[in-house]
Amino acid sequence: MDDWTVLLVDDEKEFASTLAERLTLRGLNVYTANSGDDALHMMTNDPADVVVLDLMMPGMSGLKVLERLRTDYPNVRVILLTGMGSVADGVKGMQMGAFDYLMKPVEIDGLIHAIREAMSKPI
Repeated sequence: MDDWTVLLVDDEKEFASTLAERLTLRGLNVYTANSGDDALHMMTNDPADVVVLDLMMPGMSGLKVLERLRTDYPNVRVILLTGMGSVADGVKGMQMGAFDYLMKPVEIDGLIHAIREAMSKPI
């Protein structure tokens, strides 16, 4: 598949691990972070092409991470993952520069499609 790097950020470790494994089996280079702080640190050392970012995390919220990503890494594509209660935050994230937002639980084919779409669009 394409040679893109995806950073998956979700505080639910088992969810992040399972999703990363499924994306890797489909040919993507994936690494995970379980907090916003960890994600920003990882981006410093090894910037990803696409960040798949959970909005509802303890500590630094997904919207705060998105704000930092837009400032520090303006060319990274961000896809937000939202739960049922955070659709308004997903829309707000789009207004802040996220490429897309998907509802949890996310279907793997839908996520791969969103990643491909994000990478096909100019920033």
